Parts: sequence; structure tokens; C-alpha cells
Amino acid sequence: MKQKYILPLFLLVQIIFLRILRYFPDYVEGFYSNNIFLRISHFLRIGLGKIPFSLGDCIYAFLILAIISWFWNIRKTWKIDWKDHVLKILSKVSVFYFFFHLLWAFNYYRKPLFEKMEIKREYSDADFYAFTKRIISKTNEIQFAITKNDTSKVVFPYSQEESFGMILKGYDNLAQEHPYFKYEILSVKKSLFSTPLSYMGFGGYLNPFTNEAQINDLLPMYNFPQTTAHEMAHQIGFASESECNFIGVLASLKNDNPYFQYAGYSFTLNYCLGIWKFKNEKIFNQLKKSVHPGILKNYQESQDFHKKYDTFLDEGFYFLYDNFLKSNNQKDGMDSYSKFLDLTINYYKTRKL
Repeated sequence: MKQKYILPLFLLVQIIFLRILRYFPDYVEGFYSNNIFLRISHFLRIGLGKIPFSLGDCIYAFLILAIISWFWNIRKTWKIDWKDHVLKILSKVSVFYFFFHLLWAFNYYRKPLFEKMEIKREYSDADFYAFTKRIISKTNEIQFAITKNDTSKVVFPYSQEESFGMILKGYDNLAQEHPYFKYEILSVKKSLFSTPLSYMGFGGYLNPFTNEAQINDLLPMYNFPQTTAHEMAHQIGFASESECNFIGVLASLKNDNPYFQYAGYSFTLNYCLGIWKFKNEKIFNQLKKSVHPGILKNYQESQDFHKKYDTFLDEGFYFLYDNFLKSNNQKDGMDSYSKFLDLTINYYKTRKL
């Protein structure tokens, strides 16, 4: 067999292997997520955590330029040697795909968190309504405690760099009850691509090759800690977007600082209101009237931010990322972000919110 076919065929083998792997979540959980991955992620965060900028962003920038340069150089020979060029592309994708999964993405196939934590997934509209009332009450309480005025929006008083370290306290408190959420060795960076991320509609991302969490530093600051806590959940081996939203909320609510609690409560409430607006606008309007005006001002802050960067690009990236998630064992795609409420509502049925 010619050597140029080896890596493209290996790509096919990987795809078949992953189709089979989804049926063995317990094996992935034990052998990879709680063993191999923990060693890899700790090693990467120790090595890169103290670097003040995102090495992963730099690597991506270099790769983008290298890809553009390669396509430019082969533009005249594409029609003649297209088969060789396609094989080279498939070979590079095969290597990329292998390290993507080895370093992080096998976590897509681990045991679901609702099974691991023995949390039910179903809830009734009555459960959802009762939870929404509770989350409104708690968000109002925290907002008033911070501002001393129900009409004032919350203004985050810490720098982004300060907030990264302060979020660890929430994870430490959370790990006392659930040890598998323990986060060690901080490696969270402001993304060098914050402006492109804003146009793409993303608040941050995890670089699976360096285990650095990149955060969009243009985001409104009142919910900046919640976005960071979400990406930190990816760093400790949770791939599902709904699970990372859930873990991020728990880490925020377990934080001793009211500003970080507010980030978690207001984030959850915003999703609840959004779903009620879709399900029943009459109930939505009724619930919205009980929310402090200061909280609604923070939500308007987020709406103004997204409106500023709203172009056709975010719709395109929404489509691409939706299909990326579906191809990686997340059948709900982008809708999985809101599925964290399934876990949150049932988790807090028997706990103080």
C-alpha cells in the first residue's frame, strides 16, 4: 500500500471507532476522562497556565496563515494534481482529528452527568414555573444586596484577571460536595480573537490542544464570571455544553462573593425567561413584571452588546457549530446550551437555591 493512503485510511478508522465508542460511556469515563485526560490536562495547565497570553490562539493564528499560504502555493497545480492534494488534506485532517480526541474530545463520549449525579432529566411545566419563581426571588435578592436599589444594574467591580482567580473559590466549594468538579492549576486567558468571537456569537472557547480556556474580553462584565466558569468546566473534562452550563452555574452559586452568585443567578433566570417567552408569552410577561428593573438593565446590556456585533456571520457559525456538536455525540446541537435547565431544576428540587 502506498504511504500516502495510510493517514486518510486512518481517518476512516477513527470515524468508525468513534461510532462504536459512543456505546461504551462507562469505559470512556473510567479509562480516559478520570485517568488519561486528567494527567494530560494537569500537565498542559502546569506548563502553560503562567504564560500571560493565549498560546493556543497564537497556534491557531499560525495554522490559519499556513493553510492560506498552502492553498495559495498550490493554486496553479490544483487541477493537475488534485488527487494528491486531497490526500494531503485528508492526511493533515487525520492527524488533527487524532490529537483533538486524544487530548480532550474523547470526553464527548463519557458517561452523562445526569447518570453520574443521579439527577432526573424530566420536569413538568409546574416544576419549571415554581423554579422560575424561586430563581426570580433569589436574583432579586442578590441584585438588591449589591446595589441597595432595585432599579440599578449590577456593575462588576473586579478586573477580568482578578475574576479568573476568584472563580476558583466557587469550584473549591463545589468540589467539597462533588469531588469530580475539582479544578486545579488555573489556565484561563483573555482571547486574542475577542472581536472575531463577538461577531461569531461566542463568549469563549476551550483550546483542546493546549487546555487553555479563552474568554471573550469584550463581554459585559456582569456575566463574565459565568462564561469563564463554563469554559473552566470544559477544562476539567466535561464536553457537553449543557453540562458545562450546569457546572458553571453551580460554581457561581457556590462562590462566597455576591457578584459571582449574581452572574450565576441572572444567567439562569435569563434562560428561564427566554423559554417562557417561547412557550407562553402571557406567563412570560407576568413573570417579567416581578423581576427587578436593575436586572433587566443588565439583560439590556447584553442585548446591546450582541446587537452591536450582529451580522450574517453569527448565523453561519451557529449553523457550523450546531452541526459540529451533533457530529460529536451532542444530538441537540446548539439547543443543548439551554438543556442545562433540565439538570438545574431537578438538582435544586431537594436543595436550597
